[in-house]
Amino acid sequence: MIGLIQQNIFLVIVIVALIIAIAAYVINKNEKESEETVVREFYGLGTIIRLRVDGKNREKAIQEAMDRLNIIENKMSVFKEFSEVSMINKNAGVSNQAVSTDTYFVINKAVEYSRLSEGTFDPTIRPIVSLWRIGSDNPRIPSKSEITSNLKLVNYEDIILDEKSHSIGLKHTKQAIDIGGIAKGYAADEVKKVFENNRIKSALIDLGGNIYALGTKPDKTLWKVGIQNPVDTRGEHIGVISVENKSVVTSGNYERYFTKEGKIYHHIIDPKTGYPSESEVISSTIISDHSIDGDGLSTGVYIMGLEKSIKLIESLKGIDAIFITKNKEVYATSGIKNNFKITNTEFNYKDSL
Repeated sequence: MIGLIQQNIFLVIVIVALIIAIAAYVINKNEKESEETVVREFYGLGTIIRLRVDGKNREKAIQEAMDRLNIIENKMSVFKEFSEVSMINKNAGVSNQAVSTDTYFVINKAVEYSRLSEGTFDPTIRPIVSLWRIGSDNPRIPSKSEITSNLKLVNYEDIILDEKSHSIGLKHTKQAIDIGGIAKGYAADEVKKVFENNRIKSALIDLGGNIYALGTKPDKTLWKVGIQNPVDTRGEHIGVISVENKSVVTSGNYERYFTKEGKIYHHIIDPKTGYPSESEVISSTIISDHSIDGDGLSTGVYIMGLEKSIKLIESLKGIDAIFITKNKEVYATSGIKNNFKITNTEFNYKDSL
């Protein structure tokens, strides 16, 4: 049964990711591709990955990127029984698990962003997420007692980081971490490194909607990345960002959800309540130099709320954000305003709170 649930979750994620990938392609399809441009799609990290690469070393670069992604998935996926993350969870409350440089870096970053977001992002939320089963064929509303009991297991400060022995542990049994979201950001950054090492100067890296725009398009214009309309059909956008050498990561309540008795329950769970976030924000997009930063921030600021989120993002160098609220109001931080254009008249741009 668990295996079937996991397969169904993967299927939903794949369908969502494929629609995002197609939408990204449509936005940039009018450009003239050079003879050295190749587009490759494949499955990995629980999603559809789409690499669009321009350059003489493109085939070699893509193969090296695929190999690198496979290594990262085998180390960090909670769906692989003997991954480093799975072994940390199995040994929770018992002993630390020696891990690779990759896994140590990502979990350390996850803790860093947990602190920065004051716990609205928390990689130890897995016990709560497992209760809801959102994205499977049989999502459920957990009982209040289940939520209360499992909330005691959610605390990023219970992650034990031992730099000297390069090992990681959890203080209590039954605790579990899941770094699937932030690991995708790390993976995108690693693909970028592979491409740069192969002298690729133009590429669009899309890991299930986690996008990194390397350089410019082959025609030297900026890449255009659409911001999904969070209240409409998948593939519809409220606006477009023009970027180069930037990561664009979005968290939205439209990604995975279920409806019961007329109420929508989405997958972005507030670590402090154990229930889907009820923030006024329904979509948060982070634009940054490094994709792992976008992943680490996008969920946390979604839950944190508009005012605190804008203040936090404005305080971080090289990071910007676009927020969409339930009232269809759009807010952009100062560094991205000139590169963002609203294309849907149903949404209103607000210059300030």
